[in-house]
Amino acid sequence: MNFELHNLRILVTGATSGIGLDIAHALAELGANLVLFGRDRDKLAELETTLGARVEALDITDSAAVADAFYAMPPLDGLVNCAGISILDDALNIKAEDLERILATNVTASAVVTREAARNMVEHDRSGSIVNVSSQAAMAALPGHLGYCASKAAMDAMTRVLCLELGPKGIRVNSVNPTVTLTPMAERAWSDPAKREPMLNAIPLGRFATPREVSLPVAFLLSPAASMISGACLPIDGGFTSH
Repeated sequence: MNFELHNLRILVTGATSGIGLDIAHALAELGANLVLFGRDRDKLAELETTLGARVEALDITDSAAVADAFYAMPPLDGLVNCAGISILDDALNIKAEDLERILATNVTASAVVTREAARNMVEHDRSGSIVNVSSQAAMAALPGHLGYCASKAAMDAMTRVLCLELGPKGIRVNSVNPTVTLTPMAERAWSDPAKREPMLNAIPLGRFATPREVSLPVAFLLSPAASMISGACLPIDGGFTSH
């Protein structure tokens, strides 16, 4: 079984920051040829140079722009749906426009990108692998995260449907479900001890994840070593969802 990704072409959305950026670096280190979608043109230009990636600056909620980006796409072997947003609202103050924006990015746009990537794989007769970056919020309730929890639960449900429909075409589909992951933005967001300590106390391992602790399981699921794994939603949460 091969844990490396040499000669595999993998598309990563949300690749210019946070977990998506670390996934891009990890996949490159394992030998993948990268196609990167993101909104930060300067960061994409840097990644094009440093990682030798093919890059596309676009908003994935623009379905026409996504379709255009796939028009001359070379054959894909993998996709990582990592682009996502979170807007915090408690249940008594949820705003329709916030919920619509979360679902548009985390669910609808991911489904559209997946549709185009899967069509590409089928057209080129590739046995591919798709990994959706979901969240522990799909598996456990988090206060103030009504829209986010709903969107990630929908992503996990989408993973299972895609597993059923794409499996006969040789395409595997899985999710990873991280806990708080210490990207620079998350480090700032969770710097307040009053917010941080209750979450840490709920994680049996007693710490948050690093980006690389998410990226490497993603790489495993993309690799031939995971060739019989499909339809799984893998917690990367230090045991948080064991409660």
